[in-house]
Amino acid sequence: MTARGLIIAAPSSGCGKTVVTLALLRHLSDSGLPVGSFKVGPDYIDPAFHAAATGQPCRNLDPWGMRPQTLNATLDLVAQGAGLVIGEGVMGLFDGAVGEAGSTADLAAGLGLPVVLVVDVGAQAASAGALVRGFVNHRADVRVMGIIFNRVGGAAHAETLREACRPLGVPVLGMVPWTDDLTLPERHLGLVQAVETGDLETFLASAAEIVGRHVDIGELHRLAVPVAVADGINAPPIAPLGQRTAVARDAAFAFIYDHVLEGWRNAGCEILTFSPLAGESVPDGADAVYLPGGYPELHAGVIAVNQAFLDDLRDIAARQLPIYGECGGYMVLGEALIDAAGVRHPMAGLLPVVTSFAERRMHIGYRMLTVATESPLGSHATAFRGHEFHFAGIVTEDTSAPLFQASDVRDGNEAPMGCVRGSVMGSFAHLIDRA
Repeated sequence: MTARGLIIAAPSSGCGKTVVTLALLRHLSDSGLPVGSFKVGPDYIDPAFHAAATGQPCRNLDPWGMRPQTLNATLDLVAQGAGLVIGEGVMGLFDGAVGEAGSTADLAAGLGLPVVLVVDVGAQAASAGALVRGFVNHRADVRVMGIIFNRVGGAAHAETLREACRPLGVPVLGMVPWTDDLTLPERHLGLVQAVETGDLETFLASAAEIVGRHVDIGELHRLAVPVAVADGINAPPIAPLGQRTAVARDAAFAFIYDHVLEGWRNAGCEILTFSPLAGESVPDGADAVYLPGGYPELHAGVIAVNQAFLDDLRDIAARQLPIYGECGGYMVLGEALIDAAGVRHPMAGLLPVVTSFAERRMHIGYRMLTVATESPLGSHATAFRGHEFHFAGIVTEDTSAPLFQASDVRDGNEAPMGCVRGSVMGSFAHLIDRA
């Protein structure tokens, strides 16, 4: 089966593209069509919802953060066995790491995939025609082939929208009504995680029914084009930490890129998952530990009293086996984590850092990273691309032996990031791929 594909995008965040995408994925899956999906850019939360909608893994495609080899190999995995591949864009269609570079539009142009634009018309009517015209004509190499209007107020509103778009020659695929049944709960890093969303199955079933009734699914199929995948070498984006790597995975440690774990497996490594929140300790026989990001600030009290987990980390560090923490994992490897209420929770104490949510401040953006202190991640000057997104503040941090020298892709400012102590290392960066 040759997969066909398209990308669901929007003029900006908040237009409803995630909910529309989820509804389409569930509707198509329920119809018996094998569906693959991907999420553009550095997002951990939306892919888990995609997976819940289709029953299949959703992978990230990042045109700025990934080497072409990694991107092609990942797309190939998405397309395998699928009849239709649907990608969900990030932010607005043309919003990239710097200007339009690395945007959903860049990915659509590079892969030759058509774009279906989800437009929130909850506060406009005929003006939507001007907005759509701008997005259709902005770039000749980006083909906006269909429109789905979201939060439509009724029949008269819908007719005004159709009339506004009639001169553009772009089909209106759907008019999704304004209803609270198409709303998902949010928190400070985006949607509440799929595993924490109550009665997700009911929501997906309802959304699939509503969107399936108001979107022309047949026309959506006709707009999709064959997914052409160039040869990709799925070399590990990050060097394997060990042959049997323990990976924390639960609501506190959920921000994991599947392409990283797949790269380790392809290199012959065994992945041993465990849940610190369930009281589990590091699996026996692990020769390395990976603590990914997530929401440790919401579960700091539970983590702090799991002495088996914290003692295992200290024992593994004493044996000079690699332990790597990203963002939330970095905070857990530190001396203490102060929650939003100002309560100080002792952590593993393996890295000289104390973090706090008592005074939140957003840190966000793509980062270019070079290894500053030799570690299992690589020798000095090994380069990665990654991103940073958190609200934690640093109370104390000793960066005399920083893990990375990091530069912000927007302004080029460089600064040390994270730290290394023996075989333990971590930072607030999420690594996407080697540079």
